[in-house]
Amino acid sequence: MESDLEDVLDRLARSSFRRRFRLGAVERGYLERKGLETVMSHGETFIEERLAPADIPNDGKQTPMRNHPIFVAQHGTATCCRGCLEKWHGIAKGHALTAEEKAYVLSVLRRWLVAQGGA
Repeated sequence: MESDLEDVLDRLARSSFRRRFRLGAVERGYLERKGLETVMSHGETFIEERLAPADIPNDGKQTPMRNHPIFVAQHGTATCCRGCLEKWHGIAKGHALTAEEKAYVLSVLRRWLVAQGGA
């Protein structure tokens, strides 16, 4: 799965749309104040509530574009909705995310945040 992740990250790096996403001053400040582990804990909650259910009525519109580091990371990593998760990461729509799939999404988000200087 690690080699698959490397492939996905390489493809995301070539996407002009995905490359646009960077932490702004608000999100960077929040990450610095709260710390990576707290932000990742928020990420667990966001993934559970907004991404993990089998049926998401507002899929494609459930993740704000700013105001929390996780939201920006989700757009930068194409983990923002089930459509992007399917297209970029091969995780099919129509089923509740498994514990393994949620852990994978969180690992992608963590890598992105660390790469943005959030270590």
